[in-house]
Amino acid sequence: MYFDMPQAIAADLQDCGDCPIRHRAVCARCETDELERLDQIKYYRSYEAGQTIVWSGEPMDFVGSLVRGIATLSQTMEDGRTQMVGLLLPSDFVGRPGRRGAAYDVVATTDLVMCCFRKVPFEEMMARTPHIAQRLLEMTLDELDAAREWMLVLGRKTAREKIASLLSIIARRDATLNLRAQDAKIVFDLPLTREAMADYLGLTLETVSRQISALKRDGVIVLEGKRHVTIPDFERLLDEAGDDSDGGFLS
Repeated sequence: MYFDMPQAIAADLQDCGDCPIRHRAVCARCETDELERLDQIKYYRSYEAGQTIVWSGEPMDFVGSLVRGIATLSQTMEDGRTQMVGLLLPSDFVGRPGRRGAAYDVVATTDLVMCCFRKVPFEEMMARTPHIAQRLLEMTLDELDAAREWMLVLGRKTAREKIASLLSIIARRDATLNLRAQDAKIVFDLPLTREAMADYLGLTLETVSRQISALKRDGVIVLEGKRHVTIPDFERLLDEAGDDSDGGFLS
C-alpha cells in the first residue's frame, strides 16, 4: 500500500528541471523530448517510515528513483532471520528492467517520495533511448563497486572505521545531491537508528553507540540529539574510515 502524495509536494516535483535528483537520476542525460516521453509514463508515490515498498519475490509493475527519503534493502532467510544488505539514498534506482519480481525487501526508513515509471513502457523506452540505457548501466556499475567496497568494510575494518565509513557515504551523497563542495562543512540527519546501523554493519548496538560517542568526543563529528550530524572536516572523517580523498566509496 502507498499513499497519494500531498498536492503541494506533487506540484513541486512536476517540472523535471526542478527535480532535486535530476543531475544524478536515471534521466540525468535525457534531452527535452526524452523527458517529455518519460513524463507520460511517470507518477509519484509516497511512503511512510517503516512501510514496505515491495517484498522480495513480489511482482513489480513499476521501476523508479527515490526523490526524497531513505530506504533499506533486506533479505529474509528460510529460518526467519533478516539481514539488511543495502541502503537506497535519493537518486538511487529501485527495480530491475527485464525482471518480473523484486530481488529484496525494500522498506522505507524515513518518509519518502519515489518517482515511478510504468515498467513495460520504461523497458520499451530503454530499448530506443541510449541516454537512459547508458545512465542505468553507469548506475548499476557504481552500485557494484559500492557493494565490493562494502565487503571490505564488513570484512576488514574496525568498528570505528565501519561507523566512519557509513557516515562518509551519507555525507558524500548529501554533498553531491545538494551540489556542495566536500571540503565544506556537511550537515545531515542520520537516516538510520542505531539499531539499524548495528544490523547493517554487523555490530552490536552497544558498540555502535560507543563508537559514535568516541567520534563525537574526538571532534570528528558534532552530534545534536541522536540524528543531526555535522562533519566539520570531511578529510578527517575519511581518515577515520581508512579511505583516501579519492573516495573508496562512490558518491
